[in-house]
Amino acid sequence: MSNERLRASISAKGETIQSVATHVGVDPKTVERWITKDRTPHRGHRWATAGFLGADEVYLWPTVAQQAETASTSELITYYPHRGAVPAHLWSSLIENAHSHVEILVYAGLFLFDGHPDLADQLAEKATAGAQIRILLGDPDSEMVRQRGDEEGIGGDLAARARITRRYLQPALTTPGVELRLHDTILYNSIYRFDDDILVNPHVLGAPAGQNPVLHFRYIPGARTFRHYMKSFDYAWERGIAT
Repeated sequence: MSNERLRASISAKGETIQSVATHVGVDPKTVERWITKDRTPHRGHRWATAGFLGADEVYLWPTVAQQAETASTSELITYYPHRGAVPAHLWSSLIENAHSHVEILVYAGLFLFDGHPDLADQLAEKATAGAQIRILLGDPDSEMVRQRGDEEGIGGDLAARARITRRYLQPALTTPGVELRLHDTILYNSIYRFDDDILVNPHVLGAPAGQNPVLHFRYIPGARTFRHYMKSFDYAWERGIAT
């Protein structure tokens, strides 16, 4: 068996076994074995090779798909039928134990600040210690927030909640490393990321976010789900407006 997809991708990009090996940081004979013996490289080498060739790693190594599917399923820690079912101690634990990243994408997320009155101070302390803090709030003057408020039956109250959350955050915004942006995207999920844990709160048409399910994922290298949701976060972040 040989990996003709990898061979063809190298040729199509005008590259060689040597250039791939140099980019990835392996011996050319290793790349040759990937082709002639259909060996599957380690994860880092797969990602580096796929990126260099502009190809999907699953296309180059189809067996990876099954591995990634198994890993992605394993990322799901638990499911809560509504946001109120998420234990209060879990929110507190995730906040307290986050050391590198706290990233939140919401329209308002006021419940989190109401339930943790010291959250702004905690975020500032974490940023001072080197953590990256990125908060995306709905722009209270945007059409999307107005529309979502109407859909949930609370009208302008959603915009008011977004303004209150921003006010709660204000003390932390003078700390380098704490960033706030306003967004006007259609929000399909609220996202709460604390290091390698992420809580995803899907939005259901006509229902307030608090009445909708929450899924708790934990990152596993090579899995897809955690990274997939963070791509969504990054998409919104790039289009957000810094305050």
